Amino acid sequence: MPVGAYDCDVLVVGGGIVGLSTAYAVTRAAPGTRVTVLEKEPGPARHQTGRNSGVVHSGIYYRPGSLKARYAVRGAAEMVKFCAEYGIAHAVTGKLIVATERAELPRLHALVQRGRENGIPVRELGPAQIAEYEPEVRGLAAIHVGTTGVCDFVGVTRQLAHASGAEIRYGAKVVRVDRRPERGVAVRTAAGDIVRARVLVNCAGLYCDELARLTGDEPGVRIVPFRGEYYELARPELVRGLVYPVPDPAFPFLGVHLTRGIDGGVHIGPNAVPALAREGYGWGVVRPRELAGTMAWPGSWAIARRHWRYGAGELHRSVSKGAFLEAVRRLLPAAEPTDLVRAPAGVRAQAVLRDGTLVDDFLIKEAPRAVHVLNAPSPAATASLPIGREIGRRVLDMLGAD
Repeated sequence: MPVGAYDCDVLVVGGGIVGLSTAYAVTRAAPGTRVTVLEKEPGPARHQTGRNSGVVHSGIYYRPGSLKARYAVRGAAEMVKFCAEYGIAHAVTGKLIVATERAELPRLHALVQRGRENGIPVRELGPAQIAEYEPEVRGLAAIHVGTTGVCDFVGVTRQLAHASGAEIRYGAKVVRVDRRPERGVAVRTAAGDIVRARVLVNCAGLYCDELARLTGDEPGVRIVPFRGEYYELARPELVRGLVYPVPDPAFPFLGVHLTRGIDGGVHIGPNAVPALAREGYGWGVVRPRELAGTMAWPGSWAIARRHWRYGAGELHRSVSKGAFLEAVRRLLPAAEPTDLVRAPAGVRAQAVLRDGTLVDDFLIKEAPRAVHVLNAPSPAATASLPIGREIGRRVLDMLGAD
């Protein structure tokens, strides 16, 4: 296909923070590259990017040398700098990770070691020192992580869209992809528009595996959606900053935590329960085709067999405010039932292998004329700037090979 026949050089599907960071990275690294972004919603950051705790993660949880660890440590510093440069609301608050039971102490000490291996400043605290940071929080021991913060990720995404110079089309849902390795990629939207590009970048989040298959590639994983449910703390003065439990390393979830956001409100959560649709933000949202696809994937049943006890506890907290309050009181004994006010939920796009393994790191796969981002869990928002550069590098390599 001659150059003039292309509508753009790079077509990004997905207007979340990773997709728009990729557009930003490509145009920064190669000025003059024509980038188009297709987003099915009427604006950016309507799903995972805009439905989370807003935390700029330090990188303390992640295995040294993993993409998560490298990108989070680097990305946290870059995110704070980006927010400062463009006047986006942010704060470096630090956070506490608190052990409330003796069985958690070895895991807490392991986090100290992991943090130091990742180059993160960590301070160990006893009960009296916990109270210096958070007077209402109780625990046997804790660590203070100084580089954690909060920011407005929706504001960051909007700024990335503006600064990228990309053409961004909202309300543009992709329904068909025609890829010909020697000619490029043509995409048709639900409105009937055709967009032709030299390279496709799949940043479709909750639908990334489906888009990969539309492109003709087998992703090797399926997205299994997990809903994270939140409450707002009616008495935000009970919490000064960010307070987390010691996570269970068997799961890629951080547990119910307390997060004072940039607006001064305190979010509590999330738990993690299976969603009945990829955008299933409540039990009443059921999409039979999507649910059937989840149930047909062998990995979904393997997860259920392996982790049914953990899952039962999460489901209990979902349907019982009292059970959720009990989890909160482990960290914040002063919390009362009236302190918990329902807040909007989020859905995590969790990539799952056929054997039930939850993919724990970022997963980016290349195919002819395409780059697929198949797993971008937390800390993807924190790490979005270096992730965007990595995807952009792969895209520009493909363009250079033409």
